[in-house]
Amino acid sequence: QVQLVESGGGSVQAGGSLRLSCVASGSTADNLCMGWFRRTPGNEREAVAGIDPDRRSRYADWVKGRFTISQDSANNTLYLQMTSLKVEDTAMYYCAISTFLRCGWPVLERDVATWGQGTQVAVSS
Repeated sequence: QVQLVESGGGSVQAGGSLRLSCVASGSTADNLCMGWFRRTPGNEREAVAGIDPDRRSRYADWVKGRFTISQDSANNTLYLQMTSLKVEDTAMYYCAISTFLRCGWPVLERDVATWGQGTQVAVSS
């Protein structure tokens, strides 16, 4: 069974950057869609970005051009490079593995097989 551990969250000022990492241990998951979700207080988790095994990536409209998802299969690590951060990007960010090979868009919560524990991102003005 795959386990996911996120890191890289923290506090940053608006306009700053952070890189989130997600290390997969146990069985490898490089043959499935992987992605990042986030949840703000009082709201459901929403898909931020997804990446297929063939490295096709998909993004929520509100992060296009600012966030980049990437994968290092050799090290079983998924990344989310976040730039030009906004106050509204403040959220708990979760790494996820889908049950599907390809990422439909948006990736749906019900299609997620494994979640990480989350890493908090706080953006101040």
